[in-house]
Amino acid sequence: MKVKRNKIFSGTPWEPLAGYARAVQAGDVVYVSGTTGTDPSGKVLSPGDVYAQTTQAIRNIENALKRLGLGLEHVVQTRIYLTQIDRWQEVAKAHAEFFGQIHPATSLVGVARLVDPEMLVEIEATAVY
Repeated sequence: MKVKRNKIFSGTPWEPLAGYARAVQAGDVVYVSGTTGTDPSGKVLSPGDVYAQTTQAIRNIENALKRLGLGLEHVVQTRIYLTQIDRWQEVAKAHAEFFGQIHPATSLVGVARLVDPEMLVEIEATAVY
């Protein structure tokens, strides 16, 4: 049986370059690609500010989910990649502001860098209908 796939694109320059969608719905599950604190053109917002970038990344995830008829309350898992792991509490604060009552399973991992050196945090999410 073939599962119907619905794809959402954000318009950032990396999607066509790397061949991916911002979010893919497969059946009752939505997979949101690694999302950063950027505007639709891919410009990094709030350079140096981990908290602000985390907040923007979550808003970008929320916008993708809304286009599929979902909200953050549908998120069951997040995966967070942080270039400065000693700043994890700033990420945790922003994550808790959005997900504190939802309680998705989550991971927070320190990484050497992201695709743009100004990007400090990247978040993936999985949501279900």
